[in-house]
Formats: sequence, structure tokens, C-alpha cells
Amino acid sequence: MLAKIEQLLQEIDGLTAHSAEELEALRIKYLSKKGAINDLMADFRNVPADQKKAVGMKLNELKNKAQERIATLKEAFENQDNGTAELDLTRTAYPIELGTRHPLSIVRNEIIQIFSRLGFTIADGPEVEDDWHVFSSMNFPEDHPARDMQDTFFIESHPDILLRTHTSSVQSRVMEVSQPPIRVICPGRVYRNEAISYRAHCFFHQVEGLYVDKNVSFTDLKQVLLQFAQEMFGPETKIRLRPSYFPFTEPSAEMDISCDICGGEGCPFCKYTGWVEILGCGMVDPAVLEANGIDSKVYTGYAFGMGVERITNLKYKVKDLRMFSENDTRFLKEFEAAN
Repeated sequence: MLAKIEQLLQEIDGLTAHSAEELEALRIKYLSKKGAINDLMADFRNVPADQKKAVGMKLNELKNKAQERIATLKEAFENQDNGTAELDLTRTAYPIELGTRHPLSIVRNEIIQIFSRLGFTIADGPEVEDDWHVFSSMNFPEDHPARDMQDTFFIESHPDILLRTHTSSVQSRVMEVSQPPIRVICPGRVYRNEAISYRAHCFFHQVEGLYVDKNVSFTDLKQVLLQFAQEMFGPETKIRLRPSYFPFTEPSAEMDISCDICGGEGCPFCKYTGWVEILGCGMVDPAVLEANGIDSKVYTGYAFGMGVERITNLKYKVKDLRMFSENDTRFLKEFEAAN
């Protein structure tokens, strides 16, 4: 038996484990009820009386050594796990909830998807612009009210630099570097010097569109806008175009859609008219084409522009524009199902 004990002592000295499963297998092999050490303990009664003291001491040494070796290997695994697991001390103690898309982002993305299916690509431009791209290239007269400080944020040290008041500046930048056919939409944030209230803000979001090619007509514009309205608000939606004025389009129109609350019958939301205005549009003024390097005798085009907040209000009946920029999570959670 002494020879068997010595053999096990040597085995235990060289014990290693590369996983928790291997360590558990070693514990079972040596220290469990059916393990090698327990078997030796059971045979101890067969040891001659004159050898019991020596064998008993060796058995205790073997058992203690096995327990210490298994414990050392276990501690090494635990230290290794603690070393590789990084503790984020800035993390909150409660589970972090998943966020949702902002309602303006939801509607903007839907608008982009609709016009993308109609062949429009996305164009982008700077929010800090110059007078030429915002006003002059868009056929704004020198004395136009939009140039007044009451409507526009100008950079004090550079009177020709301003925060763009519409994304038409992106249309100008596209036309001056491209030749028709041009078919783009220009989503982005714009700024106007207005008092903040439930129906107005000093910044808001627009999506404008531009199509320039040969033989583009007002009928083409009407059909595209009808398709957009029916995809955005439902297949039963009707549109109407009312004559209007914009410096950069001629003829110009404002587009209304049939009220989706009352079905055109009249209600407080549509002020009992059955119609709700959603955007402005028109044929690109030839002066705008010429100012941006496009021959107006060869090409024609149409343009349109809408406020994302306005479309969002119509879809979700949000009555106060300020709610879009207050970051109230209670308000934002109402749009979880729309994501």
C-alpha cells in the first residue's frame, strides 16, 4: 500500500487543469467517495498492525496534499476570471433600457424611403451657408423680407454668412456642379429667427426635392406628390394644389391633403375645411436654372419642400412643436411601436 500511496503523491504533485470541467474530473478521481484515496482508506483495515501507524500517516499526507492541490487550481481559475472581466464603474445599477427612434427621425426616414423608391437620391450640404446659395441663387430679391435679421440668423462678423433658412441651398450646390438629369431630395435642419411657441421654433427640419430634365411638366410634379401623399397618409388620400408664390418657382402652389381624421367632412383639426396644408411646390423658375449654370431653354424642372415636424404632427397628432426638442423620455416612449 505504501508503494501505491507514493505513486499517488507523485501524480498529485503534477496535477494540472485547463478548464473547470477538467478540475472537477480530478476532484472526482482522487477525493470523491469512489475516488482513489477513499479506496485506500477502505483497504486500511487490511494493513498489518505493525504498519498501521506509518501507512495512516502517509494516507493523511496524501489526502491533505490532494485537497490543497485541488484548492490551489480552483483559486487560480477564479483569479484568472476576475482578471479578464472588466468592471464598468460608470454603469448604472439597474438594467439599461433600450432606446427608441425619435418621431422626427421615423417620419424623415419614411419620407426618404418613399422618394427613394421614386428614383430620388439624397443630397446634403452645410448648415452654415453663404448668402449666394441660400438667397441669391434662389432668385430672392435684395429687399426680400427673408433677408431681414428678424427671419435669419446672420454671423455678426461676416454679414454674408448665415444659418441656412431652408435646404434649397443644397439644391443650388447640386445644380452648380451637376448637369441634368437631376433628381434629388435634401433632408436637413434649418434655422429661422422666430419666437419659440407651441407652433413655431427657431430650428426645424425640412425635406426638399428637385427634379430637372428635358420636358419636365407640372403634371409630373402633381403625380409625384399624389404618390407621396397616398403612401404616407393612406391610399384614399386626395390632394389639391392652390396657387401661391415662392421666389424660386413659377408657377408656385401649396398642396393640401384631405383630412385623414374626418375623411374630408370637416373637423376641428382641419378647421372644418376638410383639407390640411402639408407642403409648397412649383416649377423651377428659369432664373434659378440660369443662375446655377443650367440652360433654361433646354431644361425645365420642379421643386417641392415640406417640414418634417408638420408631417409628424399630421401622422401622430402632436400639438406642441416644443415636445420634439425637450428630450422627455415619457413622450419618446410613445413611439416605441413605430420603430
